[in-house]
Amino acid sequence: MEWIDEGIVLGVKRHGETSIILELMTRAHGRHLGLVRGGSGPRLRGILQAGNTVRATWRARLDEHLGLYLVEAANLRAAGFLDKAHALHGVTHLAALCRLLAEREPHTAIYDALQAILDWLEDPQAVAPMIARFELDFLAELGFGLDLAACAATGAKDQLVFVSPRSGRAVSRAAGEPYRDKLMRLPVFLLRQDVRQDVRQDVHQDVHQDVHQDVHQDVHQDVHQDVHRDGTPPSLDDLLDAFALTGFFLDRHAFAPRGLSLPEARAQFVNALTRAAQSRQTH
Repeated sequence: MEWIDEGIVLGVKRHGETSIILELMTRAHGRHLGLVRGGSGPRLRGILQAGNTVRATWRARLDEHLGLYLVEAANLRAAGFLDKAHALHGVTHLAALCRLLAEREPHTAIYDALQAILDWLEDPQAVAPMIARFELDFLAELGFGLDLAACAATGAKDQLVFVSPRSGRAVSRAAGEPYRDKLMRLPVFLLRQDVRQDVRQDVHQDVHQDVHQDVHQDVHQDVHQDVHRDGTPPSLDDLLDAFALTGFFLDRHAFAPRGLSLPEARAQFVNALTRAAQSRQTH
């Protein structure tokens, strides 16, 4: 058995004196593990850092075997994360999300979104709404997507500013105002394009406008279409509301049923984003 694919390094585990077990999120073969001989040595150590992209050849006698990886560098972006707390925590959190996926099942959309996010990870202002949006789409990939197309109470498609924590459905301003203390806030940048057009008239919306034009264009277009007309990024309050929303449903549907808590790295990532945003406000 043999295949060649590109993959994002999620992590490594020491195996014997010089080898490691490498965990990749591959484009065509999903989350996939394999043995790398000599992987703990200096030649490969820098390549096999979480967040890097590699070109991997996997070989095994039988498909169900662990198999061997041969890897070469494709994008060594992880070196740029070392002095940025939000980036280090972000990579760890994204890897934890990917580990919720079954091994060897392709999730091409997840892979492409990860590549786009990692390309922007050094910029906290740009990447924060991307990761919030990724968490929302990740829930859908697991089969627990939120229904944000119309108000659960009235069917209206405009002024969708709340989410019911019970049903995971959007609620309009008019229907939800009397119950706002029991509802979760829905930042407009999380809404899909068809719904967002109706909301723009009355809700302040922000998202980063600078688009990485030449890498994974389809993914970037989906993420960066959440654009406010003045080109400003989401406010810190909007981002915190977004992460509160996605975190609530990730905990309920993805982590708690497995007996797990939300990753500490996620909380540290949000804290680092908060510090970065507050630092920008004081300068």
